[in-house]
Amino acid sequence: MQKESLAINPKPLAISQKPLAKISLFGKAYLTFAYCLLPIAFLLLPITSFSQEITKRPKIGLVLSGGGAKGFAHIGVLKVLEEAGVKVDYIAGTSMGAVIGGLYASGYSATQIDSIFYNTDFDELLQDYIPRSSKSFYEKRNDQMYALTLPFNKLKIGVPIALSKGMYNYNLLSKLTHKVRHIRDFNKLPIPFLCIATDIEKGEQVILKEGYLAQAMLASSAFPSLFSPVEIDGKLLIDGGVVNNYPVEEIRKMGADIVIGVDVQDDLKDRNSLKDATQILVQITNLDMVKIMKDKQKLTDIYIKPEVSDYGVISFNEGQEIVKKGEEATFGVYQQLKKLTDTTIVYKLNEVKVKKDFLQVKSISINKLDNYTRAYVLGKLRFNNGKKITYEDLKTGINNINATQNFSRISYTLERKENEDELKLSLTENPTKTFLKFGLHYDGLYKSAVLANITQKKSLFKNDVASLDLGLGDNIRYNFDYYIDNGFYWSFGIKSRFNTFNKNVTTDFRNGELLSQLGLNAINIDFSDLTNQVYMQTVFIQKFLIGAGIEHKLLRIKSDNLGNINPTFEKSSYLSVFGYMTYDSFDNKLFPKKGWMFTGDIHSFLLSSDYTNEFNRFTIAKGEIGVVKSINKKLTVKVQSEVGFSIGEDSVPFFDFVLGGYGFNTVNNFKPFYGYDFLSIAGDSYFKSCFTLDYEFYKKNHFNLAANYANVQDQLFENGNWLSKPTYNGYAVGYAIESIIGPVEIKYSWSPELNRGYAYFAVGFSF
Repeated sequence: MQKESLAINPKPLAISQKPLAKISLFGKAYLTFAYCLLPIAFLLLPITSFSQEITKRPKIGLVLSGGGAKGFAHIGVLKVLEEAGVKVDYIAGTSMGAVIGGLYASGYSATQIDSIFYNTDFDELLQDYIPRSSKSFYEKRNDQMYALTLPFNKLKIGVPIALSKGMYNYNLLSKLTHKVRHIRDFNKLPIPFLCIATDIEKGEQVILKEGYLAQAMLASSAFPSLFSPVEIDGKLLIDGGVVNNYPVEEIRKMGADIVIGVDVQDDLKDRNSLKDATQILVQITNLDMVKIMKDKQKLTDIYIKPEVSDYGVISFNEGQEIVKKGEEATFGVYQQLKKLTDTTIVYKLNEVKVKKDFLQVKSISINKLDNYTRAYVLGKLRFNNGKKITYEDLKTGINNINATQNFSRISYTLERKENEDELKLSLTENPTKTFLKFGLHYDGLYKSAVLANITQKKSLFKNDVASLDLGLGDNIRYNFDYYIDNGFYWSFGIKSRFNTFNKNVTTDFRNGELLSQLGLNAINIDFSDLTNQVYMQTVFIQKFLIGAGIEHKLLRIKSDNLGNINPTFEKSSYLSVFGYMTYDSFDNKLFPKKGWMFTGDIHSFLLSSDYTNEFNRFTIAKGEIGVVKSINKKLTVKVQSEVGFSIGEDSVPFFDFVLGGYGFNTVNNFKPFYGYDFLSIAGDSYFKSCFTLDYEFYKKNHFNLAANYANVQDQLFENGNWLSKPTYNGYAVGYAIESIIGPVEIKYSWSPELNRGYAYFAVGFSF
């Protein structure tokens, strides 16, 4: 039998099958001890097996798709994952999924991300909002004049590459990723991460898993036409949703054993749902993705599809509702998620400690520029090497650069340098040097006009700007300005301005002498002013603009009411020197909610051609101060005071302060005043205060009440009457809407001193 068995199974026996030879006494004792340990080994076997199971815990990957505002659903998903105790080991995202995923990977909890988005102003985000305080005084003027700006090249009008450069997003993301700003390998983040972008030149997918995290998130979410492309490593990148809106294959390659996928992208819509350009663009980007989504869904272990079809990619104002949709969809797979939790360990939430972070800037590096100097850029940043700054300081500096419109792309990174930070700025000069700008305005003094502007940059020198405004309408006007902007250093410029209007007014610039002679209550005048200036100016203590210059003015005033008398009663040239100081921190010129402003101006008239033979050297000094305070989110109070006076011997009255009317662009010393018609009150000195309550009852819709008081008189401050009870009072009630062409306002005003009221109507920015 033994031989047959050996013949059947010729293989050598295992050690355990071989017949025992003679066993020594030591061997017997060893076997006895082994048999005694055998039951204990069986008891320990489950523990050993369980330990091996723990070490082999499946790695969980999370895929977050793009979808614009619909991506807020990802926040709801993350909240429920945290509640279930699911530990995410890898994250891959596209577009909004990249933004939320990147923040989660850098250490934020779902609740913190929810709070971040809840407190973000998405109107400012989409418009690439630049605070008014970040703009130069020239740029502020542009905001107050033009409704439309278009590039102009080789006699062809172009269109902007996008609505926004995305700098608002970039500044925000840079601040939020402060703790991981020096990590360049995204696998070394608290949770390994990657995101998808599209190379717009090659139409290929680009996987971003290293670099500057904020920049990668921005590139992945650069939705075409809304945000400009982002340049990384020589590649021009846009929204990754164009080529891969659901990077499930990529997260598998990262090492994920189990994939949880969140899909918030749209299915293809019919023609009835494609009602605007944004919806059409989304449809275009979804064409391929919808087709391949079924295959991608098969690679997903737990697929979550929030019901967000009723929302659009820019439905940011409905963010809280969308977050709840994400929560609801995730609770639908809650039991599956619970199976992925490890009950032997305590799940610890992500949570970045929120505090004010500082940057110690060791150095600032700037790429080579052809048309702008390093001093120009540093002047806009408002900080230099060796400075300790906040992210608010950094944002302000970047906004200052962005406000110039001299750079088509702006990017920066924060690199580690000797335990401090090196700010590396990458600026792409705007190839467009010429712009066409357009505006529209109507008021009761200048009447209707269309404004056409042509602006040319880098005409003769670095940092220079030439701008020509032409107002076409009832009264033709122009304004030419050429200056060289040297930042904190002295800047130089020349200006030429022409204003003209025809109006029945109740002042004759003669203290009523002409009106008395003619037996009239009002006189029709043709007024024209041609002013030319050469000036220099600089920024003082980073806030105050101070300047000085020489001015030549040609003033013409005539009236056909004079009959047989010479209709021209002023046609003189004047030479003067002037100085000024300005500070303006209003967040909005016409409807501010915070800030204060101050202007001071002094003109000393030295020479005149003296048409009236009345000229004596004299000086005009004037100033204005205003403060705005928000009582709540909708109600603000604005207080302004103005003062002006003449210094020197009695001279020509044509530079007297003349008050009355509203909505017009001030010239010389014409000042608005509620309750009176245009140019009604005159004197060589005045003191005025105005109080305004503005209630924004609906977005960009304002209801306001105003009261102004003034003393206007010759030599007002010499006789002390400026402190007496106001001689002139006026009140106004109005409605205004901030429109695409500028404010549209209607006001009804009245004064206790008059028997009638006045209605003021103004459209567009004044010029």
